[in-house]
Amino acid sequence: MYNDNNEGYERQDSYSLQITTELQKHYKAILELLGEDVNREGLLKTPERVAKAMQFFTQGYHLDPAAILRSAMFKQDYREMVIVKDIEIYSLCEHHLVPFFGKAHIAYIPDGYIVGLSKIPRVVDAFARRIQIQEQLTTQIKECIQDTLNPLGVAVVIETQHLCMSMRGVQKQNAVTTTSDFTGAFLKHYNTRQEFLRIISANLQ
Repeated sequence: MYNDNNEGYERQDSYSLQITTELQKHYKAILELLGEDVNREGLLKTPERVAKAMQFFTQGYHLDPAAILRSAMFKQDYREMVIVKDIEIYSLCEHHLVPFFGKAHIAYIPDGYIVGLSKIPRVVDAFARRIQIQEQLTTQIKECIQDTLNPLGVAVVIETQHLCMSMRGVQKQNAVTTTSDFTGAFLKHYNTRQEFLRIISANLQ
């Protein structure tokens, strides 16, 4: 569903016919088990639509996040913090297969190489578009950037709302879950970490 070309991993709305056909059967059976009439007009195409939607939601399995970064790495003598904040995240929780969504804030301190800014959100999507838990997602993004760019440090903070908490269970509508992970300078130096946290909390224009 992604095309690795010179433009850099452009999304294509294409689906595996075999996977779509198999998923359709299962979603039709699920609807029947839930007590629905799968032959009524509104549901006739629902199994197919859901089969395609799930392939779209999980397209990150077909992406190589490290390759995304390597496709736009440039030598540069710059050793100050680079921050990309407010990156939208949409993912599916592995516990109930319902969405969680929010924002990621990412920083790194280059050590010889910088990366095209658009690649950082693409890396976020590559990991988020899978069956996930937020804690794992946070660490995966951090490790990918650290291992690929080998910077002086990486910082990742993710803030999300989980529909499994608001639609079912405790049904708390405004709860926000925050996770963070740091390497290098962000882990060792309090002032560096605090500068990052201050910047992502500020409403800068």
